[in-house]
Amino acid sequence: MAQVVIAGCGYVGNALAGKLVDDGHEVFGVRRDASNLTAGIESISGDVAEPASLGPAPQRVEYAVFAVGADDGTEQAYRKAYLDGLAGFLEWLGNEGQRPRRIVMTSSTSVYGQRRGEPIDEDSPTHPTQFRGETMLASEGLLAASGIQSVVVRLGGIYGPGRTSLLERARAGKLRLRAAQHFTNRIHRDDAAGLIRHLLFHPSPQALYLGVDDEPAEDGPLYSWLAKELGVPEPCGEDEETSAGVRGVVGSKRCSNRRARESGYVFRYPTFREGYGELIRSGL
Repeated sequence: MAQVVIAGCGYVGNALAGKLVDDGHEVFGVRRDASNLTAGIESISGDVAEPASLGPAPQRVEYAVFAVGADDGTEQAYRKAYLDGLAGFLEWLGNEGQRPRRIVMTSSTSVYGQRRGEPIDEDSPTHPTQFRGETMLASEGLLAASGIQSVVVRLGGIYGPGRTSLLERARAGKLRLRAAQHFTNRIHRDDAAGLIRHLLFHPSPQALYLGVDDEPAEDGPLYSWLAKELGVPEPCGEDEETSAGVRGVVGSKRCSNRRARESGYVFRYPTFREGYGELIRSGL
C-alpha cells in the first residue's frame, strides 16, 4: 500500500482520505486545524502557505494531493490558498527530500470564461473573466513547472452532505428562473473524491480532467425536478441577478466528463437526480 499526503483535508480531501484509509493506504492529512480529520488519518498541523509551520514530512511520500480551499471569496484569500499554498507545499516536500511519483491537484471550471451555453472539454480555450479563474489557472501552471508528474482535476460545483443550499432554497421557495437558458455543472462530493482516488493510481493518466457529472443541468428542468421531489411549488419569475441586470455573473457552459469516464471511472451519482435524490431521501 502507498503513503499519501493530502494538503487541504477539507470537504473533498477528508472524504478522499477516508476512502484511501479504507483501501489500506497510509494517509497523512495537512490542515491548520487537524481536529476534524477522518479516523485513521495521521495529521500534520500547519499552513501550507507557511512551510516552516508544517514540521517534518513523512519518510516516503509516494503520492500527494493538493485540494485546498480559500478562506473566503477575496482575491487575497485565493492567492494565499492556491498560489502561496501550492508554492509552500512544493517547497516543504523538496526541503524534506520528498518527490512524489504523482500529485493530483483540484482546480475549477471557473478557468473557462464561456457563458453562453458553449460545450466545454479539456481542449477548450481558457478565458477566465474573474480573479478566481485566473488564480486557479496560474496555480495549475505552477504545478506543471514543478517537474513532478501531475494531474489537474477541474471540478464543477461540489454538493453533497452538508452542502445542500440548493435544496434549502427550493424548500423556502427562493428559486427563480432566469430570463435566458442557463446551464450549471456539478459533481457530488463522493464522486469528486472518487475521481481523485482513481486518477491518483491510474497507470497512465492524462494531465487534465474535468470533474463534473454526466449532465450539465439547465435551470428549468433542474428546478422543476427538485420541486416535484420535495413536494413544493415550481419556481417562476426571474431571479434577483437577472432583474438587477447582472445575469451571467456565473457563466453558463456545458462541461463534458467524457475523458474522466473514458479513463475508467464510474460515477456513483451520474446526474443531479441520483445525487440530490439520495440527499432528499436521507432527509438532508
